[in-house]
Amino acid sequence: MWRQTIVLEAQSKLNPGLYITATPIGNLRDITLRALETLASADLILCEDTRVSRKLLNAYNINVPLAAYHDHNGAKMRPKILAQLRDGDAICLISDAGMPLISDPGYKLVCDVVAAEIDVNILPGPDAPLSALSLSALPTDRFAFLGFLPPKKSARRALLSDFAQVPASLIFFESPRRLADTLSDLAVALGAREAAVARELTKKFETVRRGTLRDLADAYGSEEPPKGEIVIVVGPGDVAPADESDVIAALQKALKGASTKDAVAEVAEVTGWPKRQVYDLALALRADSET
Repeated sequence: MWRQTIVLEAQSKLNPGLYITATPIGNLRDITLRALETLASADLILCEDTRVSRKLLNAYNINVPLAAYHDHNGAKMRPKILAQLRDGDAICLISDAGMPLISDPGYKLVCDVVAAEIDVNILPGPDAPLSALSLSALPTDRFAFLGFLPPKKSARRALLSDFAQVPASLIFFESPRRLADTLSDLAVALGAREAAVARELTKKFETVRRGTLRDLADAYGSEEPPKGEIVIVVGPGDVAPADESDVIAALQKALKGASTKDAVAEVAEVTGWPKRQVYDLALALRADSET
């Protein structure tokens, strides 16, 4: 494992408070000197997974107690953390990778600390959504980060419907095994937009693939699922209704697990096409599959 030797600036005891501290999203060298000095001077470091965070601290010879703070223990941990902060401790909050609070459980803790009128400090740094946006070659003047799409179809359709008319680049997280299906869903819901898929940002095998949502869906659908962390960026483009090829692709997927009636209703809702037209396409697809 790569290991860095660095001499940290001697620092007096940190002022009491919570220190939201960014950590690398892949490359351990992507951490600021201020973050290292603060981590080394803290009384406690809160993290999602102590095994993951210990690798970072070991690389920089930082020996500060770690405590797990995540969705499953947050309600139990927050009163204890607030008590330590009131007693004068300086506590760092980090995530497994990148900026805390971006798709991780730090939000409720920060709300409670602010409500208790305890100082909150920010130490900015690497961030996967913004890194992907910068690499995407898509508009950066307005954007919305939507995290992971909901796993339930109804919630996913509702979210995409809400943002389909937003004139901004949209940023999503996704798992490798769901990537092709998600790109296909996005193509149907958002139309012929330009997009980019960023994988393994800042790491050795960092890649960015660009194209239309449909082209990217077809490409990843014909390959084995990629490995690593995935960020999808979808450009605002011209908000246009789905074309026939997108509707057919959505129907083919929906008909595999639903009746014709349910598949038609689902696809019509997502694409905005009239149910009658979607139904005619569904009948044609059923007929083709039976010949």
